[in-house]
Amino acid sequence: MLEPPPIRALKNEEDYQRALARLDALFDAPEGTPLGDEAEVWAILVEDYEARHHPVPPPAPLEAIKFRLEQLGLSQNELGGLLNSRSRASEILSGKRRLTVGMMRRLHRELGIPAEVLLG
Repeated sequence: MLEPPPIRALKNEEDYQRALARLDALFDAPEGTPLGDEAEVWAILVEDYEARHHPVPPPAPLEAIKFRLEQLGLSQNELGGLLNSRSRASEILSGKRRLTVGMMRRLHRELGIPAEVLLG
């Protein structure tokens, strides 16, 4: 059996790939076991490396709205009720109308969409 790589900070892509391989090997390790603990440490290191070297940009406002509606099981009509106009909701979801500051505030408050995402 191969010796596992030493646990250390990920400084380059080679370290990152080695960590991913080890994490993959430990994927089914039970929690609370030494291997489960090792998997958790590797996951933290990988997450940190990805945040620094492979950041994921925030979604576009329209995509965030559609995603949140789907998550909550809400329809376009229900979005229209929230925005006080079904036609306005349709225009926003089709990309024909931009969000106003008031709409952004309502979507943030009522649907929990982060304001910085809505500001785009």
